Amino acid sequence: MRIQQLRELLDYVAECRLDMAKMYGRLHNQADSSRAKLVLEYFEKHQKDVAQHLEDYIDAAPAKILDTWYKDFVFEDFKKRCQDVMLPPNMTEDDVLELHLELDNALIGLLEKTAASSSSAEVKSALEDLVRVEKIHQHRLVHSTIRMEDI
Repeated sequence: MRIQQLRELLDYVAECRLDMAKMYGRLHNQADSSRAKLVLEYFEKHQKDVAQHLEDYIDAAPAKILDTWYKDFVFEDFKKRCQDVMLPPNMTEDDVLELHLELDNALIGLLEKTAASSSSAEVKSALEDLVRVEKIHQHRLVHSTIRMEDI
């Protein structure tokens, strides 16, 4: 995926979140364990919520930040990666969490890389704030998932 403007990057990350939600829905249909199904349902809803928050951020962000240009910024085909993910029917909650963290960290890494390559201090700061929010979401999700194991 070739990205040229920050707006495109953020739209792409929001789409990736929705791709993850679809993947969790697909894996839910394949899972045997009711506990794994519960985690997959939770992750699916969470990704939809995160995508919506990102879309709200895009709507509220100043155009001068969103219109920032990047040269030759390329990222993997995340949609295909999500479509290719397969877990066995006997997947565990830990398998699901491990998969989630791998994908989530790839998207957070993309935002961090973009922040590091931003020449404008304002854009860099905005992206670093977004990364902090993403990491807080991730931290809360992990804690919520661990609490589910106590049910």
